[in-house]
Amino acid sequence: MSDSGAVLAWLVIRQDDGGNRYRVGRYATRDEAQKIVDSLGDRAHKQLYWVERIGQPAR
Repeated sequence: MSDSGAVLAWLVIRQDDGGNRYRVGRYATRDEAQKIVDSLGDRAHKQLYWVERIGQPAR
């Protein structure tokens, strides 16, 4: 939860070219998280970005 009480159930994950994975951020909606993925993916070099729901099995 954030300070506002919203549930931030969606994660943006980044994987670099070495296979290391990092959580970029948490978001309230899938659409909000996907917008971040789209904006980061446009300028990424050898990095993958995707959206996961908290509690969903990792890729």
